[in-house]
Amino acid sequence: MKFKYILAAGLLAATTFAQAADYPTRPVTIVVPFPPGGSTDNIGRIIGAKLATKFGQPFPIENKPGATGAIGATQVSRAAPDGYTLLVSSLSVFVVNPHLQKSLQYDPTKDLDLITVAVQAPNVLVAGPAAKGGDTVADIVKYMKQHPDEVTFATSGNGSSDHLTAELFWQETGTKGVNVPYKGGAPAQADLMGGQVAYSFQNLNAVIGHIRGGKMKALAVTSGKRSPLLPDVPTMEEAGVKNVVVNSWQAVAAPKGLPADIRDKLRDGVVEAINDPAVKPNLLGVGFEIVGNTPEEFEKFQAEELARWKKVIDTAGIVAN
Repeated sequence: MKFKYILAAGLLAATTFAQAADYPTRPVTIVVPFPPGGSTDNIGRIIGAKLATKFGQPFPIENKPGATGAIGATQVSRAAPDGYTLLVSSLSVFVVNPHLQKSLQYDPTKDLDLITVAVQAPNVLVAGPAAKGGDTVADIVKYMKQHPDEVTFATSGNGSSDHLTAELFWQETGTKGVNVPYKGGAPAQADLMGGQVAYSFQNLNAVIGHIRGGKMKALAVTSGKRSPLLPDVPTMEEAGVKNVVVNSWQAVAAPKGLPADIRDKLRDGVVEAINDPAVKPNLLGVGFEIVGNTPEEFEKFQAEELARWKKVIDTAGIVAN
C-alpha cells in the first residue's frame, strides 16, 4: 500500500508538472466583475491581449457585474483551480466587500489565490461648478466645519474607493459631508460636471481628461507625492490633511488551489504585459503606476488593506447599497 501511495503521488506530481509546462492548451477566461469600459475592464483587456500573444491562446474577457464585484468574484472562487479562470478586479473584491456584505459568498483570503497587483493610481479631489467654500482644501474644510452635513460628494457607490476616500477625509479633518452614491464612476462624474454635486474623490486615471479639459478642478491628490500629470496640484498632506494616502488598484487572482508553476507563469506574463513598451507609457500617461508585486507581497498588502478599510468602514458605519 505504501508503494502504491508513493507511486500515485509521483504520477500526480509528474502530471501537474506536465500541465504547468504545457499551460495553457485552451482559452483562459478572465472574469471582470464590473461593466465594460471602466478602469478595471480596460486593465483586464490590456492584460488579456498581451497574455494571448505570449501564450498563443485566447484570454477572453467575461464581464460579470453586480454587488460591487461580489457576483463575479464568487463565480471565480467556485471555478476549477486549473488556471483557465482568472479574476481581474479592483480593491473592493479583495479588501472591502468582506466588511460590507454580510451574505458574501466568497472569502478573498481563503477562496482566491493572489497572483499580483498589476497597477495602482491615486484618487484626486475634484470640484465641479457647484463647489462651495473656496478653491483650496483648507477652504473646504473650514466651510464644512461651519456647515456640517451640507457639502455633497459624488461617489461610485457605497464602499467604492472614492466613497471610502471621502469618509477617510472626513474622519481625518473632523468634518462630515453628504455621500451621494451612483452606480459607477461615469454617472458620478457626469453629475459633478453638471453641477448636481459639489465635489468628488475620483480615480486620477478616470478624470485626467476632464481636468485637462477644464470641466473639473483638481484640488489635491491622495498619493504620497505629487503626480507628474498634475505637478501643480498638492498632495493631501501638502494641503494640510495627513493620513489620506489612498490608491485605487487592480489585481489578478485565481481560484484557490492554483498550481504554483502555473501561478508563476501567469504572474510573469502579467508583469511582462504591463511593462511592455507598447503598454507602459500609455498606462503612465493616464495616471497609473506599475506595481507587479509577488503573490507573497500581495498577501501582505491585502492584510494591511483589509485592516485599514475595516477601521474606516466601522467608524463611519457604512453599509452596502
